[in-house]
Amino acid sequence: MPLALLDRLRVVESSAFIAAPLAGLTLAQFGADVIRVDMIGGGIDYNRLPVAPSGRSLYWTGLNKGKRSIAIDLRNPEGRELVRALVGAPGDEGGVLLTNIATPWLSHDSLAVMRRDLVSCTIQGNADGSTAVDYTVNCATGYPLTTGGGSVDKPVNHVLPAWDIACAYQAALAVVGAVDRRRRTGEGAELKLALSDVAFTMLSHLGVMTEAEVLGQERESIGNHIYGAFGRDFATADGKRVMVAGISSGQWAALVRACGVEESMASLAGSMRRDFSREADRYEARDAIAAVFEPWFAARPLREVEQTFEQHRVCWGLYKGVRDLLADDSRVGEGNPVYARIRTQGVGEHLAAGTPVRLSDGARGTTGAAPLLGEHTDEILGDVLGLDSAAIGRLHDRNIVAGADRDPTVSRDAAGGTR
Repeated sequence: MPLALLDRLRVVESSAFIAAPLAGLTLAQFGADVIRVDMIGGGIDYNRLPVAPSGRSLYWTGLNKGKRSIAIDLRNPEGRELVRALVGAPGDEGGVLLTNIATPWLSHDSLAVMRRDLVSCTIQGNADGSTAVDYTVNCATGYPLTTGGGSVDKPVNHVLPAWDIACAYQAALAVVGAVDRRRRTGEGAELKLALSDVAFTMLSHLGVMTEAEVLGQERESIGNHIYGAFGRDFATADGKRVMVAGISSGQWAALVRACGVEESMASLAGSMRRDFSREADRYEARDAIAAVFEPWFAARPLREVEQTFEQHRVCWGLYKGVRDLLADDSRVGEGNPVYARIRTQGVGEHLAAGTPVRLSDGARGTTGAAPLLGEHTDEILGDVLGLDSAAIGRLHDRNIVAGADRDPTVSRDAAGGTR
């Protein structure tokens, strides 16, 4: 469900994979008109797993909700000129390019000839222009050596593309900031954002980099313990697993009271000469503390744990799969205005998320489904470039552009026979 915060902004997106499409999705869900430029037949990520029985990528449709799609032969010089014309089209709220595809014909300098106030945002792997993806950046952050019992000999990758996600939101913010400056000064901006810079600057922001430089130490691998305080997973009597957090003093006190281990904890703290009101002391004594809690969890089924924790306002969570999340978690579903049921061609009806940002007045638009390739080709050529139907028809006849009927994952009937 988009918010009408950027409802006059037009962004041309030429992208693949996660960071740039997610940045475009973020802008679209804040109300921007995001126009995806797609290769006729789809780009390198159009069929990426998981896929529906129709062949449509659920990954691609998830990242491109609410955007418009124009399908163009990007190998053809005339097709490339159409893309350049879309970026350079007049209008106070146009002239914005979002891309992670480094190509001379989409360079800022060449496009700025058409619009001096152009705002372009190019996402790179490394700042020197060399190739990198989330997984090849993450291995240099040190986190695989501390994740899940990882080590130098046996690093463990986490499965969430965290740096792509952080990069996407940074890119969206950068675009909004540059557009805001353009409205005030008339100046354009060439923005470049390297995935590796996003990851490594985060190490600085979180103190990890300074810890290594100033203290001369690396983070140790601690499994599912929370660094710097107390928190860990525990097994219940009926085979479920929960995560508890005792980070703040209030959270710690609630956990101790709920489990009825006040005396045991006081005795343990005394024997170890620790003050468990301090986060650092709880962290240092984490294994001994966990040993006190373990029997309490092991003797109780999840239902009893849940009731006790809710009564004492413990900070906790239940490990579950996504199907369980959909089935029984009240935070996900139509009861939460972030979500709505939509119908995506080639996928069917499904739950879809809008922006997680909520306005106090509750105003939200309807989340649009991901388009078919070229679903809006004629509309965009007419509305943005001012081409008439005859000119658009000639582009179709020469295979410079295509409509939804050329989407390879959906039949002509499903596409409605549109061009």
